[in-house]
Amino acid sequence: MDDQRDTTDRFLPRFDAAGLVTAIVTDAETHKLLMVAHMNAEAIERTRATGQAHFWSRSRAALWRKGETSGNELTIVEMRVDCDQDALLLRVTPVGPACHTGRRSCFYRRVEGDDSLTFLADDAQG
Repeated sequence: MDDQRDTTDRFLPRFDAAGLVTAIVTDAETHKLLMVAHMNAEAIERTRATGQAHFWSRSRAALWRKGETSGNELTIVEMRVDCDQDALLLRVTPVGPACHTGRRSCFYRRVEGDDSLTFLADDAQG
């Protein structure tokens, strides 16, 4: 172990070559997986400063606050970092659905053995 990130008590995110870390988002009350996104240093800073989840959109190459247009905000309850500090876990209180499709979670389909997808009833729209 030549990197102190595994043992330090300091927050030292390990950004990838694009300057991003993966952010896993769960409902703090139900523990339901809601979404996976990416954060750069500015997104982390704004999230910590405001208590609202901010992310980096790789497709738009822009910073965005979850809910800025939909109203479906994610209020931070707790931010955790994994052992080598290259992934974050955001425990949140969601206001409305987390997925842009209107579903509670972005993970609303199960992959079947024949490569078909089954839509899960507990993540229905609305």
